[in-house]
Amino acid sequence: MWFLPLIVIGGLFQPFLGYLVVAMMAVLLVLSYFKRRYWCWHICPRGAFLDIVLSKLSRNKPIPKLFTKQWFRWFVLILFIVMLVLRFLNTGGDLIAIGTVFVVMCLVTTIVSIVIGVPTKHRGWCAICPMGTLQEKINNTRQKRKVKSTNIF
Repeated sequence: MWFLPLIVIGGLFQPFLGYLVVAMMAVLLVLSYFKRRYWCWHICPRGAFLDIVLSKLSRNKPIPKLFTKQWFRWFVLILFIVMLVLRFLNTGGDLIAIGTVFVVMCLVTTIVSIVIGVPTKHRGWCAICPMGTLQEKINNTRQKRKVKSTNIF
């Protein structure tokens, strides 16, 4: 859990900490090929924060049904990617500015996860997390390849 405050607080003073987000994203995308959303439930710093801290504040109500819709999850992922690309374009290639993009992205998504998690289940954000959606897609692609390769004969 200590990774999350390190990035969202420490990153405001040391933007290079944003590159830890890049490293975590790379690890989780590789891991998801083999283990689906293993990252989410076992390693994710935000998930640990939500379990340890936000679970005490959450009203534990059901998440909106909209969050379970595949199209909505993909909409959140695409919105996330568009915002990330737009922010990158504004950095001009400056390494500090790029690190700041990832720090701010982590901070904003953490705030959104708190806003969602207090009135609903503490892990309500996880239902629409763009990285979780991407992890599922990667693993589903692997599963389809696996089925195709076993059906050759």
